Amino acid sequence: MMKKEFDRKLIFEDGQEYYGYGFGADAEAVCEIVFNTSMVGYQEILSDPSYADQAVVMTYPLIGNYGMAKDDYERDTPSIGALIVHAYYDEPSNFRSTATLSEVMLKFGIPGISGIDTRKLNRSIRDFGTRKVLITGSSTPLKDGLARLKSTTLPRNAVSRVSCKQKIVSAASFPQYHVVAIDCGMKQNIVRSLNQRGCTVTAVPWNTSAESIIALKPDGIFISNGPGDPSDVPETIAAVRHLLGKYPMFGICLGHQIIALAKGGKTYKLKFGHRGGNHPVRNLETNQIEITSQNHSYAVDANSLPGTGLTLTHINLLDHTVEGLQCAQDKAFSVQYHPESAPGPQDSAYLFDRFIKLMEDEQIHA
Repeated sequence: MMKKEFDRKLIFEDGQEYYGYGFGADAEAVCEIVFNTSMVGYQEILSDPSYADQAVVMTYPLIGNYGMAKDDYERDTPSIGALIVHAYYDEPSNFRSTATLSEVMLKFGIPGISGIDTRKLNRSIRDFGTRKVLITGSSTPLKDGLARLKSTTLPRNAVSRVSCKQKIVSAASFPQYHVVAIDCGMKQNIVRSLNQRGCTVTAVPWNTSAESIIALKPDGIFISNGPGDPSDVPETIAAVRHLLGKYPMFGICLGHQIIALAKGGKTYKLKFGHRGGNHPVRNLETNQIEITSQNHSYAVDANSLPGTGLTLTHINLLDHTVEGLQCAQDKAFSVQYHPESAPGPQDSAYLFDRFIKLMEDEQIHA
């Protein structure tokens, strides 16, 4: 049996090339390359707006085997840059599947490449950090690929592209609270988690003013996850700064970083970020360990916290980075990881209940 010829490859700025087989869209893309260590959840990763413009390397070797289910998308329109896997399986075995991974990627113009030595590639990302990569046809001359990489600047402020463009209301079946969510690229399972707890959620665009949010008469404010550098959204930071202390507030991922910046803290870019469903985090209040789902390139600088009024509540046990903050005076708290994570883990779902309790206490004392 003749070996199938490579038809796609990756090119790095240092001249490294990785050859493989294409699936999804037959398109060329320049992205920031990152890796994810999750064993399951490729559909949620593909449709998570926080991966906008990124080429995601899956460390788990077999991808595509359970297809794509219509109820498992985090957003209807994926914005991921590309998907890189070791082995792609195009014949899913799952009664819930309505399409193959490749069919969905083709529909949304997302290129994929399989047959890659993902262990070697991931070691490279760990050693040298996230960086630009070109996904292109196997026949593209290296010289041309390097020229395209050099001439392409990765886009900034992806939040403005993945945020909702107008107000969206998701009503709870038995509403008790009204939460205004600043949508920086919010995952659908966050809305589901709040709806299940009796919260009607009004999602507003990332650059909505504090005055417009106040006019919606919320019981609480939620700041969502999203892609990129939190310093790219000064409008959101300014609104959060104005709203702090007026309402109970909860931030996740990018929302966590935005709260820190609004309180005078600082953020920095990690070498290769945290992405996966198996990151251990210590809750400093209970001393319990939570296994968490994470997806971020930036972190809050712990050395910038003194004088901000923020208290450290959670730390990452792998690199001791900041994973949780609170400001009791402002009725605000945040975590870097994803308590709403689908398909899991769900160790941290209690944080939504904590948010509910803050709103409940606020109503009692109103």
